[in-house]
Amino acid sequence: MSFIKNFTEGAKIVFTRFQTKSFWINFAKFAIPFFIIVTMISLLMNSWSAITAGDFAKVAEANFADGKWQNFFGFKLFFSTVYALYVTNKNMK
Repeated sequence: MSFIKNFTEGAKIVFTRFQTKSFWINFAKFAIPFFIIVTMISLLMNSWSAITAGDFAKVAEANFADGKWQNFFGFKLFFSTVYALYVTNKNMK
């Protein structure tokens, strides 16, 4: 079989899975916890000393002020979405 034919068949399978309710339920089961875990780890890595000191104003300033929240959450949302789509599609039969 040619690459294009295999790719087309695979795409049909993936898009039919996207149309099922169970796919999106499983997607949410992966995406939401993964997003929360990645966000918490990122906050701990970026602001460990401020978090342990209880200085949450400093944490907010370092990570979320002046539009930094868009960059902070944007990458995590994108990465969580791609990861959850991959894992959900891989685990669906």
